[in-house]
Amino acid sequence: MAAPVAKDQELELHVDSLAYGGNGVARLNGFVVFVRRGLPGDTVRARVTKVKRNHAEAVAMEVVEPSAKRVDAPCAHYPACGGCRFQDLAYEAQLEAKQEQVHDALRRIGGLAEPPLEPILPAESQFFYRNKLEYSFTATAAGPALGFHRAGRWDEVLEIEKCWLTTDLGNAIRSAVRDWARAERLEPYDQAEHTGYLRHLVVREGRNSGQVLVQLVTAAGERFDRDEFVEVLRRFPEVRSIHWAVNETPAEVTNLPTTLLWGEEAIEEILCGLRFRVRPNAFLQTNTAMAERLYGIAREFASLTGGETVYDLYCGIGTIGLSLASQALTVWGVEVSEESVACALENADLNGISNAAFFAGETADALAELRERAGAPEVVIVDPPRAGLSNKAVRRIGRLEAPKLVYVSCNPTTLAGNIKEFAASWGYTLERVRPVDMFPHTPHVESVSLLTRA
Repeated sequence: MAAPVAKDQELELHVDSLAYGGNGVARLNGFVVFVRRGLPGDTVRARVTKVKRNHAEAVAMEVVEPSAKRVDAPCAHYPACGGCRFQDLAYEAQLEAKQEQVHDALRRIGGLAEPPLEPILPAESQFFYRNKLEYSFTATAAGPALGFHRAGRWDEVLEIEKCWLTTDLGNAIRSAVRDWARAERLEPYDQAEHTGYLRHLVVREGRNSGQVLVQLVTAAGERFDRDEFVEVLRRFPEVRSIHWAVNETPAEVTNLPTTLLWGEEAIEEILCGLRFRVRPNAFLQTNTAMAERLYGIAREFASLTGGETVYDLYCGIGTIGLSLASQALTVWGVEVSEESVACALENADLNGISNAAFFAGETADALAELRERAGAPEVVIVDPPRAGLSNKAVRRIGRLEAPKLVYVSCNPTTLAGNIKEFAASWGYTLERVRPVDMFPHTPHVESVSLLTRA
């Protein structure tokens, strides 16, 4: 049966809900249309951009009748900036949508008629919550500027005067680097033409420690005065570490080898009462306050008694494992990033924790050797990337036959697929799921799940 819509057709649609990923969900005689910039309760005039057999995609051109859930967005750059998707949706409605997205994934993909879903944990702060931001340089009439990609555009950067996701300090550092770039007459990199020099600025804040790390990313060659750049940043007493990285490829990446220009190699952050060293490329949850709440839920679900061997898989810089170490017999962490593992080992020493060890390697490949060395685990904690656990990782973790599996997820769709496989092939039962809103005004939703095996 042919789809009832055609590309470039304009439709009037009523948006019922939000799909995972952030698009509104509308239906035309039962046919699903995903509407970008459509919010639950809106009636919109939308143009169809893509048609598939069982759904279509569209973009809202006009809000014919706004939803009662719409609010005024505080940011002057919204909605042109791609950093936020939902500043104009009431926060309670954002939470409701994210809760329903986790429920829908567990039911539709996970095959669970009644998922054991607990109420979503709201963010402590709806704005100014990020501890890390990556800005792109762009050319303007006034000279180099810093900002984020325009919504839906890879080749166009919008200059930002004030970002509502960072702090006043973060905004001030970005503005100071912009002024330095203009004074030095340095040319921003053009992503379409692959010309120019200045590419990115990364600012990481230790929100509990007050320490800041700054990383400049440029194209090849040293075309700036190091001392002048350092001098600009040292005007901020919070800045403790200044790095420079070179990206000679077309890809827009900041996870690169760095040269220390000034200060310490790493900054410190305090999480769950522990000190953590954070280097430029080490992974750390970007909402410090909610990371502590997330790890608290993981700790609650693990319910350790002091005699357990714990595997902390995809362990990053050791934040979860080290926060559990005082309640466990031993903690064994595995992480693919050698830089993160170096941080984890350093963090164990920094906190005087002697019952935790960390190893670099692909999780799925490292488990057999880890079991020989550490013995069988009573508790396995996984915190995989957005793609979830690979089929091989699920099999290798399943073979461990740990009585308790705590799954920290940043993608409910991959979580649901993994849970289904753990249940069907390895005898696990999903006991609890708690969604957590780490990133207000974005489509992202985290969760912590507890699976047990008799």
